[in-house]
Amino acid sequence: MAFHFFAYLSRMKFIQRWGLMRNTLPENDMEHAMQCAMIAHAIAVIGNERHNKRYHPEHIMALALYHDASEVITGDLPTPIKHNNAAIKAEYNKITDIAAQRLLGMLPEDLREHYVPLISPDETTASWRIVKAADRICAYVKCLEESKAGNREFAEAQAGILSSINAIELPEVKDFLAEFVPGFAMTLDQISR
Repeated sequence: MAFHFFAYLSRMKFIQRWGLMRNTLPENDMEHAMQCAMIAHAIAVIGNERHNKRYHPEHIMALALYHDASEVITGDLPTPIKHNNAAIKAEYNKITDIAAQRLLGMLPEDLREHYVPLISPDETTASWRIVKAADRICAYVKCLEESKAGNREFAEAQAGILSSINAIELPEVKDFLAEFVPGFAMTLDQISR
C-alpha cells in the first residue's frame, strides 16, 4: 500500500503566504517552515544555555517544521481574516483539525503516533510557545526584508508584529530578537563585514 503523507507535504512549496499583501519576494509555507524551525531551535538553545530552561531543542525544531502542515490542505488564510472575527477563527480551527486528521491518515498506522504531536500539537506547552514566538519573529523578519526592498506595504504590520513580540515574556525570545534579528535589515555587504 502506498502512503502519500510526504508527497502531500512537499506541496507546501505551492502554498503562498501573505496573500493580501503586495510582496517583492514571495514566500511559501515550505520556506517559512524551515526558517521557523531554525529560529525556534535557536530560541530553545538560548533558553537552555542562558536562562536555565529545560527545553528539547530538536523536538521544538521538529514542531516548528510541521506547525503549518495542515495548510497544505486548507491553504493559508490571511491573518486579518483568520484573527479579526471570532466565528471565522473558530470555524477555521475546526477545518485545521480536520486537515490534520486527514494528513495523519496518510501515514501507516505504526508511524502515526510519532507524528500526532507534530501535526496536532498540544498548544498549551512551553514548546509550542517557543514555536509561536519563532513564527512571530519570522513574520517580523518578512516585514524587515520587504521594507529593505522599498516595499511600504508591510510597515503597519511590522509595528504591530514587533509589539506582539515585545509582549512575549521570555528572555530567550528577547535575546534572539536583540542579537540576531537586526541583521535581516542589513545588506549582504553589511553582514559580511
